[in-house]
Amino acid sequence: MAETEDRQQLFDGPDGEPARPELAAKQPVDSPSPIDLPGCKPIPMTRAEYVSYTRRLELWDAAAKTAWVLRDGSHRWHEVPSQRLTQMATLIGAVRGRSIVADGSRGLARGGQDRKERIPHADQVVFLDASRLRVRPGDNVLLMTGQSYPDVVLEVDHTTDVRRGKLRLYESLGVPELWVETPDVSAPSRPSALKPGLTIYLLRQGRYATAPASQAFPSWMAADIHRAMNEDAFPSHRTQAILERLGREMGAREGTGPDDFPLMHSLRRESHDEGHAQGHAQGLAEGRAALAQAQAQAARRILRSRGIEVAEGFPADVAGFAELSMDEVLELVLASTGEEDFRNRLRSR
Repeated sequence: MAETEDRQQLFDGPDGEPARPELAAKQPVDSPSPIDLPGCKPIPMTRAEYVSYTRRLELWDAAAKTAWVLRDGSHRWHEVPSQRLTQMATLIGAVRGRSIVADGSRGLARGGQDRKERIPHADQVVFLDASRLRVRPGDNVLLMTGQSYPDVVLEVDHTTDVRRGKLRLYESLGVPELWVETPDVSAPSRPSALKPGLTIYLLRQGRYATAPASQAFPSWMAADIHRAMNEDAFPSHRTQAILERLGREMGAREGTGPDDFPLMHSLRRESHDEGHAQGHAQGLAEGRAALAQAQAQAARRILRSRGIEVAEGFPADVAGFAELSMDEVLELVLASTGEEDFRNRLRSR
C-alpha cells in the first residue's frame, strides 16, 4: 500500500495540487473529447488502480476514471515493430559511439498536469541522449518537461487507429516526433482505412505535419524504417548498411565513433592486439588465421553477454572471419537472434 501511495504522489500533491509544481507546464493540455480509440475497449480504473497497474494499456483518463486497452489483446505484430526499433537503436548507437535508449511502453504526461489529464501510453519511446531519460524504477509514466521529452515516440496501429484519438493528444503534449507504423501483416479486426506503412509526424508550430524522413535520425526515410520493421530476416544487408550510415553520420556531427562505445572499443582493441601479435610471430598467413580466431572469440563473448547461448565449440569454422572487418563482425553479432541465425548471416557474407 505504501508503494502505491508513493507512486501516486507523482500525480497528487497536498490538497490536490501537482506533486511537482516546478515541472508545471505553462499551458494546460487540451485533450480531445470525446475519446475515439478504434480497436480498444474501456475499463473502469481509479487513479490508485492506475498507478499500480502493470499491464499494457492505450490511454488513461483521470476525470472519467477509465482506461482503454486493446480489444483483441496484444498481437505479435503489435509488439514486433517496437522490438525492431530497440534493436536498430542499439546498432546505430554502437556505430555512433553513444548509447541510444529505447525505453519501451510508457505513459506520457506533461510535468504538473492537473487532475483532468489524459495520459496516452506509447508503444516505444526513444532518447538519443540517455541522460535525459529520468524515470523512477517501477513508474509507468514519464513526466515530460524541459529536456526530458523523448526524441521519437512510436505507435503501432495493428488493430487501432491513432489518427482518430491519440494523435492530437500527443500533439497537445508537445511530443516532437511521432512515428505511426501499420505492419504489412494484416489482422481481421484492423480498421479498413489503415494501409501498411509508416508515417512520420513532426511538430511544427504546435501542429503535426507529415514528413518523408525523420528529424531525430536525419535522412532515415519512413519507407526504409517501415521496411526494416517488417523484414522476415532482420536486419537485411540493406538495413544494416542504412543503420551503419546513420550511426557514422550522427557520430561525425558529435565527434564520436565506434571506439567511444565501451564494448566495441574493448573488443576492437583486443581483437587487433591478439591478431597483430600472433601475426608477427607466425607469419602473414597464420596471422590472418589468428585474427580470424580472435574475432570469432569476440563474437562468442558478445553473443553470450546478450544472453544468447552458444555451443562450447562455437564457432567450429572460423575461416570466414578472416574476410570480415571487426565492424562487420560486430554488426553480425548485434543483429543475430541466436547461434543458427549468426551462422546463416556469416555464410551469406
